[in-house]
Amino acid sequence: MKTTLIFIRHGECEGNRAGLFRGRIDFPLNGNGIKQAEALRDELKRFKLDVVYSSPLSRALRTAEIVGEPHGLTPIVEEGFNNINLGLWEGRVKKEIEREYPREWGIWVTVPENLNLPGAEKVDDVKERSYSALLRILEEHRGETVVIVTHRAVLKPLFAAMFEIKKPYFWKFHFDTASYSIVEYRKERGFTLTLLNETKHLSNFVIEEV
Repeated sequence: MKTTLIFIRHGECEGNRAGLFRGRIDFPLNGNGIKQAEALRDELKRFKLDVVYSSPLSRALRTAEIVGEPHGLTPIVEEGFNNINLGLWEGRVKKEIEREYPREWGIWVTVPENLNLPGAEKVDDVKERSYSALLRILEEHRGETVVIVTHRAVLKPLFAAMFEIKKPYFWKFHFDTASYSIVEYRKERGFTLTLLNETKHLSNFVIEEV
């Protein structure tokens, strides 16, 4: 029995455009982010979607609502897919963080799995909670097509967990806003990656490399 997982990074928000660390700050989709979500909706109409799960943050939840509309699906909020908590870095311009925290910045751009900020969540903790949520969803929706809308700092460690990639794993994956990736799951085989970071439906997006 095959379960199809469609992983989506939320559409664009102003935090993406401004080069900010977003974390748990609840940036809504901007105008372009709405257009991206609508393009993604049209792209995914060819699939028979059975259920949509979403991070509780509005940029993900609104993306999930738009994608689910043609299928009559209301997103289910899953805390396990919430974005990473980045503590004092949240809402800050990345260039400022680079100047003010040179040692920590160096860790972020090389091995963020080793980053330990006061009051912030570790990447490995995101990996554990998101993978736990995914395994539970797989049990509940065997043989179905499941959409999961979340954040890049969740998708990266989650994919590392699925494919058993050792540290450092964070920068081995890239996910653009409103991209989708497809993974198939069979109990006897495990996870199979069939599509990564598809963006052909998008005409305007910011590529974030840090």
